[in-house]
Amino acid sequence: MSNDMLSKIGQSARDAARILALASNESRNHALKTIANTLQKHQSIILEANQKDIAQAKQKNISAAFLDRLTLTLERINAMAAGLIAIAALPDPLGKKLAVIQRPNQLEITRISVPIGVIAVIYESRPNVTADAAGLCLKSGNAIILRGGSESFFSSLAIMTAIQEGLLEANLPATAVQMIPTSDREAVTALLKMDKWIDVIIPRGGQKLIDYVTAETHIPVFKHLAGICHTYIHQEADIAMAEKILLNAKMRRTGICGATEVALIDEKIAEKCIPLLVNTLTKAHCEIRGDETAIKIDARIKPANATDFDTEFLEAIIAIKIVKNINEAIQHIAKHGTQHTDAIITEDKEAAEQFLREVDSAIVMHNTSTQFADGGEFGMGAEIGIATGKLHARGPVGVEQLTIFKYLVRGHGQIRD
Repeated sequence: MSNDMLSKIGQSARDAARILALASNESRNHALKTIANTLQKHQSIILEANQKDIAQAKQKNISAAFLDRLTLTLERINAMAAGLIAIAALPDPLGKKLAVIQRPNQLEITRISVPIGVIAVIYESRPNVTADAAGLCLKSGNAIILRGGSESFFSSLAIMTAIQEGLLEANLPATAVQMIPTSDREAVTALLKMDKWIDVIIPRGGQKLIDYVTAETHIPVFKHLAGICHTYIHQEADIAMAEKILLNAKMRRTGICGATEVALIDEKIAEKCIPLLVNTLTKAHCEIRGDETAIKIDARIKPANATDFDTEFLEAIIAIKIVKNINEAIQHIAKHGTQHTDAIITEDKEAAEQFLREVDSAIVMHNTSTQFADGGEFGMGAEIGIATGKLHARGPVGVEQLTIFKYLVRGHGQIRD
């Protein structure tokens, strides 16, 4: 793809962003609802495109977890449409007074929320990101340039076509949502150099993608690192609750970034707890790998290798480690985690508060499943990703995280001495 074509995409995105920034909340909401309708109208076209992607993926012998992330169904398309309706129902994130400062010289300084501008999203196998990311950017007044993975190319293109049709019906520029129309990897490199047009890049994918993006661009990046999520079962845990939560946290959907990959078990309850957990996870066809202490308790556990506690499996595999106490659990998470989502299961309120306070992750949970690490579950309608960095956005990236601010200064003829 030529640099001229990419520049044209960037320029038209910048032009569309100016229009969106001035569009009313009602206009943006109308567009979201119209797009939800066009997605449902295009269901058969989207599903047909998805079958092309699936057929190509199967020829490459991809994993079951990857195939699950790639696959679209009527239910998932309807969920995309419902997500757009939910985004439309959110409060307007723009023009909010974030602070008002009255100065002694009678200057009035107001900080208000405004769109970021043009956002590029680079993602891999999930075609639903096309609709989720576009919806969040439209609600927050941003234009978006999408670059989906080669595995989901046809699906993402079909979804984007439906989105653009909806934008035109709603009298907003179709170029508010664009997709790089090639699966050529060189297009990603060129996109990362488009600092003239792009304000923020959001990569959604594996560690290799994140590392590549951050190494190759000077554009600010909202990092979405791997989800090596932990569930720590404390010595004061309700074991029946822990069993139910861990099963859900690992197995509800193994291919999402909020799936628990490592279970930390307090040594004081390990003898009682581990056989129950192994029974439950084994029945759910989950492979269990553990340290030597865990294997001594239950021989069905396979030996963990040196990298298992640093791996985002994204499939039906979990690593189990026995820890002496809460302090060792927190230390393990600090060393091996990715600052994504970590949970403690306990009835001890002091232990829970210590864990919530000391674990330095974007999302820290008590007595619930890490699978709730999701913008929709946070009431955001949807999310572009879970940001694990510490600048501007952290945790689920929804409409509010896609705004920045500016200062309005109102005077009455004041001059500075």
